[in-house]
Amino acid sequence: MRAAVDSSVLWSIFKGERDAKAWVEVLVAARRESGLILCEIVFAEIAPLFHTLSDLNARLDALGIEYDTIESSTAFAAGQIFRRYRQEGGPRQHLIPDFLIGAHALYQAGCLAARDRGYLRLYFPQLSIITPEGPLTC
Repeated sequence: MRAAVDSSVLWSIFKGERDAKAWVEVLVAARRESGLILCEIVFAEIAPLFHTLSDLNARLDALGIEYDTIESSTAFAAGQIFRRYRQEGGPRQHLIPDFLIGAHALYQAGCLAARDRGYLRLYFPQLSIITPEGPLTC
């Protein structure tokens, strides 16, 4: 089982936010336990922080994070979960990319390093979310 990494975690680390060190510790523990991946949505969300593709790839390599594309079955599942979210009155606050990240973590990784945003626990209840507050691994 691998750990997927959400853009919220990488933004914190790359911008040097107050909790950046704690997130690095989470990623080190998860990498040691299972390996780290991110999908193309997360990659695109963090790209504005970098001037070149090689700069971005170097930072991801330093953290031991591998690029992992979203499979068609995972994308389909994300769309089905998103449809349920909208049918239940979910606001446009969360869009399909959020659900693609959640589905990628669930079906292609096993857990997700992310800030706990309520919709993840509600619409991906079987997804383990790792945070500095714990658990630190999948």
